Amino acid sequence: MDASSTHGADDNAGLVRRFGAVPAGLVLALFFALPLGALMVSAADDRGSAFVRLVRDPLVSSALANSLVLAVSAGTVSLAVGVPLAMALAAQAPGRRRWLLALLGVPLAFSGLVIAYGFILAFGRAGFVTSLLAGMGADPASVGSLIYTSAGLVLAYAYYLIPRVALMVYPAIANLDRRPLEAALTLGASPLRALFDVALRELWPSIAAAWCLVTSIALGTYGTALALAGTQINILPLLMYLKLSDGQTDFPLAAALSLVLMAVCTCVLALGECLARQRRD
Repeated sequence: MDASSTHGADDNAGLVRRFGAVPAGLVLALFFALPLGALMVSAADDRGSAFVRLVRDPLVSSALANSLVLAVSAGTVSLAVGVPLAMALAAQAPGRRRWLLALLGVPLAFSGLVIAYGFILAFGRAGFVTSLLAGMGADPASVGSLIYTSAGLVLAYAYYLIPRVALMVYPAIANLDRRPLEAALTLGASPLRALFDVALRELWPSIAAAWCLVTSIALGTYGTALALAGTQINILPLLMYLKLSDGQTDFPLAAALSLVLMAVCTCVLALGECLARQRRD
């Protein structure tokens, strides 16, 4: 390679170092900074009275509590199913594992409304699962109404959160050093004791980070909750919908609610990032 080619390559590398982050910065400014600024301006209308009304409104505190309970429940259920699923994936042969990973990604392609509609067709008052249970003696009215409650929302959320947990935890399980685990089994530890004392000690940061991610997703989920529960369940995303409905448009309060929801989700995600960083360090 001659000197001119080397000099040209150095110039290109210098341009990338100087201006390579410009497209990402523009996207961040257009689709994050500007919308966030607009929210803050709207929430600050009338000297920030929206935040005063937000604190005084009992529906807001109830919605926040319900949202946290729903998100924590959905994240915990997803973790309880997703981690064993990731372990089962790691134990499969490579060819079968590729097919299973592809199938596992299918629920992630569906929108919240599609998932809600599928759950209504399966578990609603006239759903085929409800009809099967009714044939076994169950009350179809009682069984079919469960999907429209908070417990039904937890199950619907878990449908698309379980694959996220499994796909996040699987690489950590696949790359786990098996030698300490085998040494513990050789020294007489039971498989369950070796799992908790050796494997989970290494895996817990990844598991906790996955829980934080899916919990934050459940906090902000909107379409599935609206399709299944309408406005009958008081959670933050649906309360924001009410504040923007035709009957009572309240942009400042909706903006303040958006900032609260974003702050809660950010705190949960920051916790997950701290735990993941502990694993990397």
